Amino acid sequence: MTEQISQSDLLADPIVDWNGPLGLPRFDAIAQDAFAAAFDTALAAHEAEIAAIAGGRDDPTVDNTLAPLELSGLALSRVAAIFWCKAGADTNDTIQALEREIAPKMARHASALYMNDALFRRIDALYEQRETLDLDAETKRVLERTWKRFVRAGAKLDAAGKVRLAAINEELASLGAGFGQNVLADEREWALFLGEDQLAGLPGFLRGAMAEAAASRGQEGRYAVTLSRSIVEPFLAFSAHRELRVKAYRAFIGRGQNGGAHDNSEIVAKTLALRAEKAGLLGYPSFAAFKLDDTMAKTPQRVFGLLEPVWEKALEKADAERAELQRIASDDGQNDPIAGWDWRYYAEKLRAERFDFDAQQVKSYLQLDNVIAACFDVAGRLFGLSFEERKDIAAWHEDVRVFEVRDPDGSHRATFLADHFNRSSKRSGAWMSALQPGHRLGAGAKPIVYNVMNFAKPARGEKALLSLDEARTLFHEFGHALHGMLSDVTWPSVSGTSVSRDFVELPSQLYEHWLMVPEILEKHALHEETGEAMPRQLIGRIEAARTFGAGFAAVEFTASALVDMAFHAQGEAPEDPLRFEAETLARLNMPEAIAMRHRTPHFLHVFSGDGYSAGYYSYMWSEVLDADAFAAFEEAGDVFDPGLAQKLREHIYAAGGSADPEDLYTAFRGALPDPQAMMEKRGLT
Repeated sequence: MTEQISQSDLLADPIVDWNGPLGLPRFDAIAQDAFAAAFDTALAAHEAEIAAIAGGRDDPTVDNTLAPLELSGLALSRVAAIFWCKAGADTNDTIQALEREIAPKMARHASALYMNDALFRRIDALYEQRETLDLDAETKRVLERTWKRFVRAGAKLDAAGKVRLAAINEELASLGAGFGQNVLADEREWALFLGEDQLAGLPGFLRGAMAEAAASRGQEGRYAVTLSRSIVEPFLAFSAHRELRVKAYRAFIGRGQNGGAHDNSEIVAKTLALRAEKAGLLGYPSFAAFKLDDTMAKTPQRVFGLLEPVWEKALEKADAERAELQRIASDDGQNDPIAGWDWRYYAEKLRAERFDFDAQQVKSYLQLDNVIAACFDVAGRLFGLSFEERKDIAAWHEDVRVFEVRDPDGSHRATFLADHFNRSSKRSGAWMSALQPGHRLGAGAKPIVYNVMNFAKPARGEKALLSLDEARTLFHEFGHALHGMLSDVTWPSVSGTSVSRDFVELPSQLYEHWLMVPEILEKHALHEETGEAMPRQLIGRIEAARTFGAGFAAVEFTASALVDMAFHAQGEAPEDPLRFEAETLARLNMPEAIAMRHRTPHFLHVFSGDGYSAGYYSYMWSEVLDADAFAAFEEAGDVFDPGLAQKLREHIYAAGGSADPEDLYTAFRGALPDPQAMMEKRGLT
């Protein structure tokens, strides 16, 4: 009776009944206060489904155990997909309060599922028979991954171990939700309001964005420096007022470490301690060993083997860059040693001196709409995809744009949603996620994928312009989106980006390469006023400056990856993580004038959930792959070579996690790459 009531309630709920155009939910029919009840009903329904599978009387088979498990929890998946989308991209007090309640409840539900003895016995029986079941390669991999997921979630622990691990997971979920909300609060509440007399050096695009940011905070007629990267980083690069740069820089690197209710220091300490305890319970010497066991890298030692040579080269490059910046600063009458709030400012002057162009000049050619069109154009040339904007469909915010994606034969391939502009209700950064993965199991499903950015919103009536780095970010996240949209698998659990953490960045980082293809720039990089194409000479100067600032970029990234790994590669967690961060950076000879790209108190990748914990290195691991992969197209003499594009689609973008990533990459390229290609790409050789 309970299950019948639950299903009836679910069918009437717009959070679960996605009957809008393109199979989307009708976002405008969803009440903010409806999520709590929807979660409760969907959780109960999923529990009933799991009980039915676990209690089956027939011997376990793929059809009566593995497939129903994969297809179970549809209602819960839909509720969670919309809720976590809102929590990241358009949150409010109601959503945040529920997030603190739902995060541990979902962790508790997952623990109950994976520690269900009867269910695991059925999965375990299938796993033991896997060589005799005549399974296709994808199904066998799904079975093996499912079994391992149960074991890694504690299915083989004794009763006391299961109770403790479930409690740890629940507390970690609460801590992760609190960490993210604290960072968002610091970013939302801090702003530096300026008048006209304090804008010296700032280009027009930045003034417009700052004016819009101030107006959105009730300060019409003023200009706001916010902690959005799209504003604070160009402010640090252009503002002639050193004392203002000091304030902005300190606020930016101090997020999550300001004392009071939003300070993340205690959350980090508790998180690291619980992760170390969790790893020990599961039989691993460290949390890094636990996380890396299911990746391409496999061990912390292999990660350090990648990062440490890069670090040494990065330090050399950064020291040479600092000397050049000091020269520029001295010529400018600033004789103090280069500090963190000076680096971007004098680096921008050095770039202009050395390469005869500045960021403002490039930005005037990179209109947001045109860069989006460039993303779509590349996808069309490589994979035959076409995109039609559906302005008749509303999403979770008025800024979100909806696109129908079609295959070469005109059939529906996927739905893509894009949310580009920064706002106070959105967490920082850029990401891709899916409302619905694509698969063929049961009735099947078409992918519904979205990108979220934090570009500065232009002043009313002005065009949105991107920096070169922001344009790369757009291509990067769209590469992730393509990984989801092109997925061509049977099983939902290996769809799209459901791959090992150090493989997931390959499709995104590889896609960035096509931004700088001359024929793409000449078609889409059009001047905001004249409409003229970016001149070949400017493209050449940009390419010549490709590795400018390589030392700075490598130091700020690699420091973050090394600190992340240092936190998690030891058996015991540090009692004072921020002191440990400082001591680790001192041991590494971290330059005083460069901060980690993500300092510990606001390292969302690592502490707002554990997605990239002991895994931030994965961007660089994937960079080894992407440098080698794009070289294949260059070697072919055609960056849109049809044969290579087909192999790329089949083995990288469409395959998801249906096979071992090393096998997938080898099927595309013929062999695994050497890290040297990545070092050359970064300009560190």
